Amino acid sequence: MTYPPSVHTAPEHERAQPPVAATVPAPSQRGVLSVTADKVRAAATTEPGRLQIIGAVLALLVVAFGAVTAFEIADRASAADDVVGRSQPLSADAAAIYRSLADADTAAASGFLAGAQEPRDVHDRYEKDIREASRLLVKAAANTDASTKSGQEITTLNEQLPRYTGLIERARAGNRQGLPLGGAYIRYANQQMSKVLLPAAERLYAAETGRLGEDSDSARAWPFFSLGLGVVALTGLVWAQRRNYRRTNRVFNHGLLVATAASTVLLLWLAVGHTVARAELHAADVNGQQSLDVLNHARIDSLKARANENLTLVARGAVLTADGRNDKYETDYNTNMKALGEELRRAGKLADDDQGSGPVAKAVDAVSEWQGRHRTARSADDGGDYEGALTLIIGPKDSTGESFERVDDALKQALAHEQGEFTRAAKNGQGALGGLPTGAAALAALAAVAAIVGVNRRLSEYR
Repeated sequence: MTYPPSVHTAPEHERAQPPVAATVPAPSQRGVLSVTADKVRAAATTEPGRLQIIGAVLALLVVAFGAVTAFEIADRASAADDVVGRSQPLSADAAAIYRSLADADTAAASGFLAGAQEPRDVHDRYEKDIREASRLLVKAAANTDASTKSGQEITTLNEQLPRYTGLIERARAGNRQGLPLGGAYIRYANQQMSKVLLPAAERLYAAETGRLGEDSDSARAWPFFSLGLGVVALTGLVWAQRRNYRRTNRVFNHGLLVATAASTVLLLWLAVGHTVARAELHAADVNGQQSLDVLNHARIDSLKARANENLTLVARGAVLTADGRNDKYETDYNTNMKALGEELRRAGKLADDDQGSGPVAKAVDAVSEWQGRHRTARSADDGGDYEGALTLIIGPKDSTGESFERVDDALKQALAHEQGEFTRAAKNGQGALGGLPTGAAALAALAAVAAIVGVNRRLSEYR
């Protein structure tokens, strides 16, 4: 008997499995840059491909030129705006705080020296100076970060000024009652002014003037990157036109010509505009700010000298120098007058026109007169004629006070002139940069579009 062959089922693990597709590596595992480079090399083997590359490079160059120019000039224009609208006004306000405090101290000493009945005009001058200093301190605090050095000095001034005015009121009260204690209070108030308030005001002025210098330097910095990119872009455009001429014998490609013209205008605008701005801002610094700085210090030294001159009679030899040999206030007066003379000589050298040098010359003459009258007053005081010396110091005619007022008026006139010189030059520098960032972006866009249109016109000849 024949049996049919048995059907044998193979185990599952031995059954034939469907073929597994082998992992095929990508045609190229190189980076995108490598692939792009291959495409560029392939395109460069044909003239249409080369033209496409040239168009892309030219468009990229002019766009980069415009973008960098807009960025760099916007930064310099912002610095120029700060010079005109922020740092110089803050520097001027700091100088005004310094002057107001020094003048208040001078007026307080003059009023005390006049006796129990303080002259009304002297009292009003003191009050006006204190109000002005307080107003400017509030303004400066509103525009200054309290954590900065300037902010710290403003805090010191705001804290110490009420203490000073309190001492002055005590001195006045003692003077009206004929008490010697009034003289001690006026000397202590002067000490508070000369050792605390004026040094803080001077540091504030130095900090704000330093920030003004930084802003001016930033505005005047050459935009080398923009200029370099402009030269490269213009060179590329000229080369492309020359290449076009040599291959087609056509003198002009209108698109490339427009791109070249736009780039040339932008490059010239950049170079000339920044040169003018730089020159004007330099003039504002040399012919304006430097003179203002010297004249501010000269005026403050004249105010200090006047206060010390008055206090010499108030103290009547009670306060001596550290070595105990000389009157402290007379010594400080001589130091202030020496500094005043040096600053007036510097101011005369910096003055660049008659309107600037004229007031300085008047101040020099008035200082000479002041010193002569002061010597006469000191001779009278040293000879025991206190009342005669007092008349020569605070009298209405032929006094040192009259000479001081002449010095102060001349310095006010010189400061007003130099402030005007600074403002005009700084605004001219600011204006020279106006519109350039926007113009750079527009001209660069025009140049890029024109370059692409010019290249595409050539490409159309191959279609």
